[in-house]
Amino acid sequence: MKNSEAMFILNAYRPNGGDAHDATFCAALDQTRIDPMLGHWFAAQQLFDRAMCAKLGELVPPAGLREAILAGGKISATQPGAHSWWRQPVWAALAASVAVIFTATVAFWPKTAAAEPTLTDFVINDAFHAERHGGRGEEAESLQAMLSQADRRLGAGMPIDFASLRRNGCRTISCEQCALLEICFKRDGKWFHYYVARRADFPSVSGQAAPVFTEKNGVSVALWTDAAHVYVLAGKAGREALQQLL
Repeated sequence: MKNSEAMFILNAYRPNGGDAHDATFCAALDQTRIDPMLGHWFAAQQLFDRAMCAKLGELVPPAGLREAILAGGKISATQPGAHSWWRQPVWAALAASVAVIFTATVAFWPKTAAAEPTLTDFVINDAFHAERHGGRGEEAESLQAMLSQADRRLGAGMPIDFASLRRNGCRTISCEQCALLEICFKRDGKWFHYYVARRADFPSVSGQAAPVFTEKNGVSVALWTDAAHVYVLAGKAGREALQQLL
């Protein structure tokens, strides 16, 4: 099961844990225990759902709303052609309830970060644990040497042979069941992490030649793409340090 499939299923999981033993959710729940990033997303989603439920529970309908709806239904019932199903009081009341819930949802919906774990989130988590990094191979060492050159600008493109790097020992990790290559390098005494993925493996990443920056948990990230690859540069030296490399 891919994370995208698990997320689709878990979006319907009730925050009170009432679905824990429902067979519909079992495989998706198992996936959250296997994949740390999915587990992080699910925990955040459940926290948000509980907050939403609490806020909706605080809503108090306007005084006289029920009476106004029922009165409107009675008036409509006396008019010709007023027996359409949507004019009945019970349906009018349901429509009013939906409107209230929709308004509350819009009011409390997060205004910034997307819910699903992205490639950027994965990289931030991986770069935070630099102690597990490593790799070998002539191609990887050659690329590392180029990345370490003081005058090398990464945003201009690098000579990447993805298959050769992967085959010959470059550190390879799995994100969304797709391969992601990573090389550590040093500039001005600071460590950075350069990630490369095949563009076709991450169709959800929007194409952008200009780097998009993100900062989270003390890790700064720049993400950009070309026709063949997705590139992510990460480090703990701050956004300005990344910009100097690009």
